Amino acid sequence: MAAMLQPQIILLKEGTDTSQGKAQVVSNINACTAVADAVRTTLGPRGMDKLIHDEKGSTTISNDGATIMKLLDIVHPAAKILVDIAKSQDSEVGDGTTTVVLLAGEFLKEAKPFIEDGVHPQNLIRSYRTASFLAINKIKEIAVSIEGKSLEEKKSLLAKCAATTLSSKLIGGEKEFFASMVVDAVLAIGNDDRLNLIGIKKVPGGNMRDSFLVNGVAFKKTFSYAGFEQQPKKFLNTKILLLNIELELKSEKENAEIRLSDPLQYQSIVDAEWNIIYDKLDKCVKSGAKIVLSRLAIGDLATQYFADRDIFCAGRVMEEDLQRVAAATGGTVQTSVNNVIDEVLGSCEVFEERQVGNERFNIFNGCPSGQTATIVLRGGADQFIDEAERSLHDAIMIVRRALKNSTIVPGGGAIDMELSRYLRLHARTIAGKSQLFINSYAKALEVIPRQLCDNAGFDSTDVLNKLRQKHASGEGANFGVEINTGGIADSFANFVWEPAVVKINAINAATEAACLILSVDETVKNPKSESAQGEAATNAMAGRGGPAFRGRGGRGMRRR
Repeated sequence: MAAMLQPQIILLKEGTDTSQGKAQVVSNINACTAVADAVRTTLGPRGMDKLIHDEKGSTTISNDGATIMKLLDIVHPAAKILVDIAKSQDSEVGDGTTTVVLLAGEFLKEAKPFIEDGVHPQNLIRSYRTASFLAINKIKEIAVSIEGKSLEEKKSLLAKCAATTLSSKLIGGEKEFFASMVVDAVLAIGNDDRLNLIGIKKVPGGNMRDSFLVNGVAFKKTFSYAGFEQQPKKFLNTKILLLNIELELKSEKENAEIRLSDPLQYQSIVDAEWNIIYDKLDKCVKSGAKIVLSRLAIGDLATQYFADRDIFCAGRVMEEDLQRVAAATGGTVQTSVNNVIDEVLGSCEVFEERQVGNERFNIFNGCPSGQTATIVLRGGADQFIDEAERSLHDAIMIVRRALKNSTIVPGGGAIDMELSRYLRLHARTIAGKSQLFINSYAKALEVIPRQLCDNAGFDSTDVLNKLRQKHASGEGANFGVEINTGGIADSFANFVWEPAVVKINAINAATEAACLILSVDETVKNPKSESAQGEAATNAMAGRGGPAFRGRGGRGMRRR
């Protein structure tokens, strides 16, 4: 009786939502599987695109896993982990974002029946980590190095890697055209790691084939004043002055009081202001530069002054473009026009202003440092050009990675099938439950070739059986899905290659995410933080709208 009357112990505040145990793990797995299903159909050369429409009314068409995951606005706490791994894969390697989400989803799907049968998640986690370690070592063993090749051979190999990445994108139809462009752009920036040295400019109109690469810098013509038309629009072997100052006639802003005894003295003050600007312009001309670029405004007086002396000028140039011009031409951005010496001036072989579509572009070619490149993209719709930009970003990242870590593996699901075969064989040498877990990990890896077949409309069971048979024979390690005929083919011979680092990173990230989600057995939702957020929003709205409307009502006429 006394035991029945013991008071209930309350640890958490009333309204706190807690869910724990096996049901919680299964619920998290279901959420992650639903997220993986959202991007499943975007995998591979025949993958479909997703059209995402947000509350602001802007639409995005993409089949890039990371872009879709960012825009989906997922609220489930466990499923957000998949968004994070897609982002990390995108920033680390650039490609394989859909692969990493699919693998993580499939690892969890394979773990679900074991969890429901009462297997402890830690046993699964241990086996998955072992399997991941074995798989990564196997990739390193299979990978082929492209070191020690001549520049031409290397270019062709890198173009194959870029083409493999682009084949699954919207611009896949022109993958050879863009692959060689991407390789040239990456080789142009040399060993520099800064991605912003490769500029991508978008110009609507024309078709994809009108896109071109500038071995230097190109940017849109900036806002210009009268007198601009009289300036020369082409120079050969010219000097360039880069500034971060305004060249405009301005009244001095000093809050000083000047007392004049004679009205003529006022004129001398006005003249002083003119002399300041003329002095600056004169120093620019004396520097010997024929092109003057500034991040701040170059006014109408300065524009006309430069035009009279056959000098080209552009003001309000974007910071990013100015830095790229500095990197390419070897110039230094100046914050003063005093003491401008030759060392701070940049130079380029050809400068011209050219019409591209509806836009005018300032193009610097033949730069001495050469550590920058610009891709000018053309295309019909804005959404199409945006997707082309995202695709090129992935290809650029892949080529950079292939240059740095120069090992490649066969694509088209070949490496996944080989790892699956290897892990199945390894599982047979292990006694105990972990044999089953490693087997399920091996089965999960087959999701990549299966999904490639499903997305292309082929019979995945049939193709997978052929692949299993080929890989089991011991001489089919490079065989993957032939996406055009629906059969199997040697991916290596067909030049379907990807850098080994893409697969290693994808398997690492997917396994870590799966293990993390399996290790969570309780979710606690604090109502306080939610209500606090709600109150803050309400107060903010009241602060903005409430009193203002009340005030108006008070002053208005009384309603009868």
